[in-house]
Amino acid sequence: MFTRTVYSEEHEVFRQSVRRFCESEIAPHHAQWEKDGAVSRELWLKAGEQGLLCCSVPEEYGGPGGDFLMSGVVVEELARIGATGPGFYLHSEIVAPYLVHYGTEEQKQEWLPKMVRGETLGAIAMSEPAAGSDLQGIKTTALRDGDDIVINGSKVFITNGQLADLVIVVSKTNPDAGAKGTSLVLVERGRDGFKRGRNLEKIGWKAQDTSELFFDNVRVPATNLLGGENRGFIQLVEQLPQERLLVAMRSTSAMEAALEETVAYTTDRRAFGKSIAEFQNTRFKLAEVKAKVTTMRVFIDQCIENHMRGELDATDAAIAKLQSTETLCQVLDDCLQMHGGYGYMWEYPIARAWADARMGRIAGGTSEIMKEIIGRSLFQH
Repeated sequence: MFTRTVYSEEHEVFRQSVRRFCESEIAPHHAQWEKDGAVSRELWLKAGEQGLLCCSVPEEYGGPGGDFLMSGVVVEELARIGATGPGFYLHSEIVAPYLVHYGTEEQKQEWLPKMVRGETLGAIAMSEPAAGSDLQGIKTTALRDGDDIVINGSKVFITNGQLADLVIVVSKTNPDAGAKGTSLVLVERGRDGFKRGRNLEKIGWKAQDTSELFFDNVRVPATNLLGGENRGFIQLVEQLPQERLLVAMRSTSAMEAALEETVAYTTDRRAFGKSIAEFQNTRFKLAEVKAKVTTMRVFIDQCIENHMRGELDATDAAIAKLQSTETLCQVLDDCLQMHGGYGYMWEYPIARAWADARMGRIAGGTSEIMKEIIGRSLFQH
């Protein structure tokens, strides 16, 4: 039996409190949030009170001062109950780290304490209608005008897009310089010319607000530049491995939950006078799923350990994301099949998990982009 060693006893104690929060504050309301297309802001405030947000933000900025593993626990527990609505992982371990690593002291003091408390919700706007995984192809501009920066352009598929109070906008400060002319700019809710489009209707992740964002001569002070002018692409490259690892962690936990659920269902469900689990085909299929899940778990935990040592490179992060999201879709397809017709009913968790899983092969860089990153690494000397 494989035993995980990546988490300490302290992390596991924290896991129990996160699990109680997920089961009492999220699970009973998630179906309603799926109908609403967003979770409640009250949930964010409750999560902040319980210390579930921005776990790795230092104490001097109002954070718990924990490590990345604390956020890992939150990601895994949300995946365990199939809660795709709360965009905690993006807020806490994608947006907040940009501020921690690249923000000025003033920016950190202004935004991080409010993000920790769940009062200010964060998003990052990368994808555009004509530039998804190709971050070098973005068209949104952020051009200097005296002491201001003027932003023009549009973004699409932005997680937390409707609820976000602070958006990191990936834009071109030097449109003629390609990737080297990219910068990150902070845009606050309420800026003139900053508008949100519709809350996008998706196949899965229905409780997660995902939006189009529009910038029409949005004027912000030059002090809203994050981490220096024309440094954006380097900053994105530095942070993307963690984002891809988070996707892999969620995917692997979702697989484990699906396996556990399917074992329970096939044990209880009867056909032709015996439980479905007694049929050899069921046992063999579940054995295959168990083998895939265990193999994936070992590799992802190794990636987590490497990341904690600062040694997770872009290639291993790409492998983690590629394999975990592709395997998740295979596993959920098999698990859904073993549920029979009930597996296609939205009220069953396996149906929602199956629909939610497909996004993983696209968001955070498509599987094809992951293959390109891995393929290039084979020919570098």
